[in-house]
Amino acid sequence: MAADDPHLEPDEQHYDAELMRRLLAYLRPYRWLAGLAVLLLLGTAALTLVGPGLTQRALDVAVPARDTGLLMQLALLLLGALILEFGLDYAQAYLTSWMGQRVMGDLRLQLFSHLQRLSIPYFDRHPVGRLMTRVTSDVETLNELFSSGVVTVFGDLFTLLAIVTMMLVVDWRLALVAFAVVPLMVLAAHTFRRQVRTSFRDIRTRLARLNAFLQERISGMRVIQLFGREASEAEAFAAINRDHLQAHLRSISIYAIFFPVVEFLTSVALALLLWYGGARVLDQALTVGVLAAFLQLTRRFFQPLQDLSEKYNLLQSAMASSERIFRLLDTPPTVRMPAHPARLSSPVRGEVAFEDVWFRYGGSAARPLWGSAEGQLAEGEGPGRMGRRADEGWVLKGVSFTARPGQTLALVGHTGAGKSTIISLLLRFYDPERGRITVDGVDIRDLDPADLRGLIGFVQQDLFLFTGDILRNLVLDAKVGPEVAREAAGRVGADRFIERLPGSYGHVLGERGRNLSVGERQLLSFARALARDPRILVLDEATSSVDAEAELQIQRAVAELMQGRTSLVVAHRLSTILHADEILVLHHGEIRERGTHRSLLAQGGLYERLYRLQLRGPERPEFLSA
Repeated sequence: MAADDPHLEPDEQHYDAELMRRLLAYLRPYRWLAGLAVLLLLGTAALTLVGPGLTQRALDVAVPARDTGLLMQLALLLLGALILEFGLDYAQAYLTSWMGQRVMGDLRLQLFSHLQRLSIPYFDRHPVGRLMTRVTSDVETLNELFSSGVVTVFGDLFTLLAIVTMMLVVDWRLALVAFAVVPLMVLAAHTFRRQVRTSFRDIRTRLARLNAFLQERISGMRVIQLFGREASEAEAFAAINRDHLQAHLRSISIYAIFFPVVEFLTSVALALLLWYGGARVLDQALTVGVLAAFLQLTRRFFQPLQDLSEKYNLLQSAMASSERIFRLLDTPPTVRMPAHPARLSSPVRGEVAFEDVWFRYGGSAARPLWGSAEGQLAEGEGPGRMGRRADEGWVLKGVSFTARPGQTLALVGHTGAGKSTIISLLLRFYDPERGRITVDGVDIRDLDPADLRGLIGFVQQDLFLFTGDILRNLVLDAKVGPEVAREAAGRVGADRFIERLPGSYGHVLGERGRNLSVGERQLLSFARALARDPRILVLDEATSSVDAEAELQIQRAVAELMQGRTSLVVAHRLSTILHADEILVLHHGEIRERGTHRSLLAQGGLYERLYRLQLRGPERPEFLSA
């Protein structure tokens, strides 16, 4: 399969036996129902032959003999056959639609479960709107395949075979006349398939772009309104929407041509039968009943041909959708689960160590640099000895430090220095390319990621709250009970505003908690981390949006919580880390200075300049331009 480029949609795929085999595997749990649906289709196909047979008998036997009783019997038999055909059609349609919905439910669940297992770099590269298209539109295309394609195609094929057999048995000469237009039908169907295939590909490509555009703009609506971008964004959406509309209109135009062509060819076949069969009737070489039956059989003969052509297009569309879906399902997590996860000795101390860690985004993250030919570093080689090509793009370069239990280690530096990257690596959202990260001396790549993250209480700068009540957002960890969550909220002072809300802890939050202030959301995020009673506490700009009183209350709770725990704090506001046991000053991915607040001020280096800047105002520090 082709690489999954986030900016491109793959070309339409022709029939692929391997893809079809994987698709049919989803029918396995429902194979008995699928078999029953096929039997119902076969019964329906057999009933299509009843009408022409009864018509022939009525015109050739009952009418010449003026036998009204036989005519009544034949009419009742035809009515019964139609009622039975209706019942079989209903049961078959219900069964196949039910199976299609069940299969799609299974597939959507599998897709969502797989998305949750994928590593963060995958979501860095793929727009959310495009992934939503995979789980919605592409899955819906497969629903059409299962509900009206895979099973019903057997009915069409059997119907076609039964009609052809009956036509040849009744009168092979009339059958050949009816088949005379089949080559033209095949040519029309081939042209139709090629045109519709291109049209369907354009529709899906534009739909993915439309979803990606909508998701991004709706999420960023505050920014759009703040900068007065409504008109320009509406123009951009209108262009994408117009492309999507034009693709659909092209598809409609193709269908609008194909179906009249089919009807025209069917009418030509009927006209040829009337001309040739009528001449034979006049010559008394053929009965009227046989000719009438043939006219009915001919009309029914072209219906499954038309259906099969549409089924082929549905199959082509399903191949393209399944190719994209299975490419997503076949994408392995870059942060891999170890084959035999290690266990930390009990009790867990929570000592964190970075040992000569190198990392860059979009490079070969999640696989070790050693052993690769490009950009390989020799053991003991540092940034000063690296070639220019190897130095490009590194976010972290040779970072080493140890954060011990009961200690607070702070990370400071300008934007882009690598502070948040260190936290992401510790949480194993990414893996370093060189070096290793350990907890209690065990490489975190040897740990189960769920076990590792269960040790960490993380308050992130980019806050995220789920739609639902406040208590649900505080007990995301299944091990945290409601009482523990309420106690944690009280320790950070979040209970002050929670109890003022309608419903208190049952108050329902809007999307991402936007009906709360930024400071209130941060307090909830902090309470959520405290409720886990973590061995390692990670704060990423955790108090950047709370007022001084709330910050003081949080600091008191943090001081209590940090007893015996490892604490890593990322901060721009240096007032929050004055009492840290060690401060690391990062600059361009390297640790340039380390020490306590007093010792770093005494050095008169980067930290001292940053501290002096925050005292006198928001002027640009010299080292940011370095």
